[in-house]
Amino acid sequence: MRRIWLSAVLCGLSLGAPGHAESPPPAPAASRAPALAVEQYQLRNGLTVMLSEDHRVPLLAVEIVYLVGSGYERAGRTGFAHLFEHLMFQGSLHYDHDYFTPFEPIGGDVNGTTSYDRTNYFEEVPSHYAELPLWLESDRLRTLPEALTQEKLDNQRDVVRNERRQRYEITPYGMDQWYLGETMYPVGHPYRHTPIGSHEDLEKATLADVQAFFRTYYAPHNAALVVVGDFDTPQMKTQIDRYFGDIPGGQRAPVPVPQPAPSGQKAHYVATDQVELPRVYLGFHTPPLFAAGDAELDLLSSVLVDGKSSRLFHSLVYDQKIAKDVSAYQMSQRLTSQYVIEVTAAPGITIDELGIALERELGLALASPPSPAELERAKNGYKKDFYGRMEGYSSRASLLGAYFLHTGQGDYIAKDYQRYADATAEGVHAAAKRYLNLEHAVRIDFVPGKRGTPLRRVDAAQTNQAVKP
Repeated sequence: MRRIWLSAVLCGLSLGAPGHAESPPPAPAASRAPALAVEQYQLRNGLTVMLSEDHRVPLLAVEIVYLVGSGYERAGRTGFAHLFEHLMFQGSLHYDHDYFTPFEPIGGDVNGTTSYDRTNYFEEVPSHYAELPLWLESDRLRTLPEALTQEKLDNQRDVVRNERRQRYEITPYGMDQWYLGETMYPVGHPYRHTPIGSHEDLEKATLADVQAFFRTYYAPHNAALVVVGDFDTPQMKTQIDRYFGDIPGGQRAPVPVPQPAPSGQKAHYVATDQVELPRVYLGFHTPPLFAAGDAELDLLSSVLVDGKSSRLFHSLVYDQKIAKDVSAYQMSQRLTSQYVIEVTAAPGITIDELGIALERELGLALASPPSPAELERAKNGYKKDFYGRMEGYSSRASLLGAYFLHTGQGDYIAKDYQRYADATAEGVHAAAKRYLNLEHAVRIDFVPGKRGTPLRRVDAAQTNQAVKP
């Protein structure tokens, strides 16, 4: 839900007095960073707590973030962080049932996600059920290893392996992120494999392995608890201390140290898949989340692909009709990031024609900085999304947890906002020229053919020549 006044803020509009519609509107006021009440403190056992009290709606969102993701996994044990996310919903010592069940009759939402950098679990409930998610989260943090069984492990291992098949292996272009990781990062880099892991490693996981994983990473000192919504802060502090305060603290997990990503010549690969239309991916190494250039590359994506007048969409899709669709995004992460451009060929267009056109039009699109209108549109789009995330209780809780993960400060809202508001056309152009260098790009072509064929590298001399499966 977005309040009406936000529309004026985001679009920079000023409503004149009645009878003066013919007068031009005044210039928009300077962009102001938003402010929210966020209290951050730490329990005796090291659990970080962030509270954002908001009584507009009688709902409450709870999120607990564990500072472990697939980037923390060692060789031969990929997929553990995501597998454990599934196991966390299989019951704890004092509630040995499916963790989704108690939220269904009260209209609550519950789920979890795993990334390279963290695992999070979240619930949104009517505010008078505030203690339910607190109790359930604390009980599985306190007792989960005691409730784990071989049967639960076997069941969820099969679920995860089926998820890998459905989301990656049998989905058209579904192996894209896996292939980008393998081709952009060296062996041993935390981001080389995706959170889903490999079938072989998942099969090797033992009950002792997953119990050890829990005891290493699932501890108050390696977690942050966020509560957003309709609650009384002093009462909430008492409840949090009651449920979490006496759990042994454990240790903060060290952040993985990545090997430097290669920055050599352009690499070109071909993947065959059961697809109707060819698709080209271009991947570039870019700065981590919140580093210089990260926000500018986000804004660049809008200039390139948002709307019919955007630079790549207009040239490839609307004007030349070479592409069916085009997208671009800065995949911001803690250690390092990727900028990815993906373009699907229009019917009848070959992979060779698509690759040549994409690289030509990208060069033209990056030749000049954004115009004032392009930059303003990009910023307004960001502000709209930003305020939307602030408005929603669950999305705000996730954002505060992410701020803590990456900066140590849950109240990083104004600083995050300001880096976009202060971005200049020259800054966006400088980031584009620095990081989106085709001479250092990784290109992956998906072409129609037999699914499951190993990814193969194309010699430099063959790049932009007709590639057949």
